[in-house]
Amino acid sequence: MSLNNSIATLVENHLPEFIQIREHIHAHPELSFQEYETAKFVSEKLTSWGIEHQTGIAGTGIVALIKGQNPDSRIIALRGDMDALPILENNEVTYKSQNPGVMHACGHDVHTTCLLGAAFILQQTRNEWSGTIKCIFQPGEEKHPGGASLLIKEGVLENPKPEAIFALHVYPHLPYGKVGFREGQYMASADEIFITVKGKGGHAALPHQTIDPVIISANLLVSLQQIISRNCNPLQPSVLSFGQIHGGNAGNVIPNEVKIEGTLRCMDETWRAQAHELITKHTIELCRALGGDAEVHIPKGYPSLFNHPETTQRARAIAEGVLHSDNVVTLDLRMAAEDFSFYTHHVPGCFFRLGTSYNGEFTYPVHNANFNIHQQAIGIGVRMFCEIAVGF
Repeated sequence: MSLNNSIATLVENHLPEFIQIREHIHAHPELSFQEYETAKFVSEKLTSWGIEHQTGIAGTGIVALIKGQNPDSRIIALRGDMDALPILENNEVTYKSQNPGVMHACGHDVHTTCLLGAAFILQQTRNEWSGTIKCIFQPGEEKHPGGASLLIKEGVLENPKPEAIFALHVYPHLPYGKVGFREGQYMASADEIFITVKGKGGHAALPHQTIDPVIISANLLVSLQQIISRNCNPLQPSVLSFGQIHGGNAGNVIPNEVKIEGTLRCMDETWRAQAHELITKHTIELCRALGGDAEVHIPKGYPSLFNHPETTQRARAIAEGVLHSDNVVTLDLRMAAEDFSFYTHHVPGCFFRLGTSYNGEFTYPVHNANFNIHQQAIGIGVRMFCEIAVGF
């Protein structure tokens, strides 16, 4: 039996067990950097399968090494994230979240399961392939500064250093049975923006005795959009959005200050740095021109995600050989962000999508209280991880 047939048979035979693993993780979600029970569960599974691994990396991270023949001949890394979101689940399923207010609404339970399943099968077939597969179970993808950045600082990409790294992500817009790839730039950088507009509060009936930070903020929010429209090359995707503004506690009181929070998304790192400077400079100068002042804080978030072209081409070719070309699609650019991007700035990487919709019909997006998947997609995810790891 060929290695491909061995992998396919093992996936088919053990898919019910993998689905049970996913349902267990889904029922016990944990927030970013709090994945203690999830990490314990993953470690126990790896131990039971005889897989060498290290725990406690960046708190709850785990790295497993599966060695085939000639283990030094090639090193491939696979990554799965483990954290959940602060969302109250609406699904009525037997494996509904048992932690109220916390839910695997972004599919990280699926990612962890696919990586665990791949680790099991790679361990079972280790005499049939060459090299070493490094499986990275990562905490905190959903929360700044991102678990990937912390793992990298702790040396996850060293000893041994992979020649390429791969990750998958559920994609409810894509039917079960299909996967998606995109070469080159794929996802945006993501930076949080915190602005405090300072004025002088007072009675709303006596505005001439105040410096109104609400009016200043209104002017600021509108004018900041010109940072994008008149400074960024229109052929370069970029988004500046503000989702939160708070000032005062009464309709007849002008507050001393207004707090504004937003996000900047970019596809180009040079423009990203320039935009940080422009936003800060424009905010301070406009607020001072209107008699107030401002503080601006833009902590650097996730970088843009770049899929190494040759690495992605090879991974796509493997997927087409397994699933047939009709089931492999080209993905559109996305202004969402993903901390897998940190890895791609150090080693060639490929971040691809796993179709998860029921009967090809889109229902709920990720980060939604009703998000769920067609669980047979887990088998596709496990097989893709395995085939790419041994065939790359």
